[in-house]
Amino acid sequence: MYVSELGEQWHAARVQPAFAHLDSAAAGRSSDAVIEAISAHLWRESARGSYIAAEEVADEIARDKRDLASLIGHATGELAFRESARAALRALLTHWQLPIASTVWVAKNEFGPNLVEFERRGFAVRTLPDADVYGHVDVDALENMLQFEQPDFLHICHIGSMSGVVQPVSRIVEIAHDAGVPVVVDMAQAAGHVPTVTGADVVYGTSRKWLTGPRGVGFVAVRRDSLRPVEIDSSEAFVAGRLGLGVAVREVLAIGQQRVFRELAAIGQATRERLHGIASWEVLEPIDEPSAIVTLAPPPGWQAEDLIAARDKLLSLGILVTAAEPWRAPLATEQAVLRLSPHLDLRREDLDRVADALRTMGY
Repeated sequence: MYVSELGEQWHAARVQPAFAHLDSAAAGRSSDAVIEAISAHLWRESARGSYIAAEEVADEIARDKRDLASLIGHATGELAFRESARAALRALLTHWQLPIASTVWVAKNEFGPNLVEFERRGFAVRTLPDADVYGHVDVDALENMLQFEQPDFLHICHIGSMSGVVQPVSRIVEIAHDAGVPVVVDMAQAAGHVPTVTGADVVYGTSRKWLTGPRGVGFVAVRRDSLRPVEIDSSEAFVAGRLGLGVAVREVLAIGQQRVFRELAAIGQATRERLHGIASWEVLEPIDEPSAIVTLAPPPGWQAEDLIAARDKLLSLGILVTAAEPWRAPLATEQAVLRLSPHLDLRREDLDRVADALRTMGY
């Protein structure tokens, strides 16, 4: 039995997986239609030449940009494609005319590689306070801080790579804008997963996770009425991948994005409820956190290599998850965790299998 009402429909649109795929936060499973769109364009490029083939699908690409822009709350002309979320951030920071030695404020769930990009550019990074033990940003504290000091921008991971916590991005944007501070949002783990119309000045993400598009396609949108024009579109286009992403976005829109968000939130809650209290494993998000990323702290005394062994054990049982190491969120934790990120086709029996396996490993 599927946890989601959409599970059977989602599953039927895809090839039968080799494993119980509980790893959408790493890479979601593309539908047959997405794969067919990519393949068809690659054949078109071979038959017609890459540049002519690209010209022939220009209207389709324009439609796909409109669809994606609507999903993330930006105008079509504000959206550009890059090769990945990280490539999008690099392009933004390269072309955005920021002051020398800029200051950026981040939440504690900030993605480690993003911090590396800030460090390379000499940015001063300040960490925002938490409102609770789970790591949600304290928006009241942020409002007070901004009365006395303004950074050059805020950078917020809507959902981090190490936790299923959803940051209150809309409220953060509202408070920051009242103080005249722009907000950049990393929505690599949010697009296609949770509501992403936030009013942020810049948003960026990737195709391959919750949107279940192909690898090798990222996107970034810069609000023209917020920042000076920033030219960040990539001249080396993976056109077939962009067409595949377009199909993936239309699939979400056809179901109804709000319905997808509700179903994924319910899947996250069902997963936490099933795994909460298993042996000595600890669910690290609130049970009702509205995301489908679920992280588990291991039994006391476990090291990172023990988590990797646990991941490998689950894989040997036909269950695909991630052993998430602290480099993903170095401001938040020094502990590795087991990360589960099921999509709409999660089956209850898969949760039972995970629970049984964790019970035997929870010494």
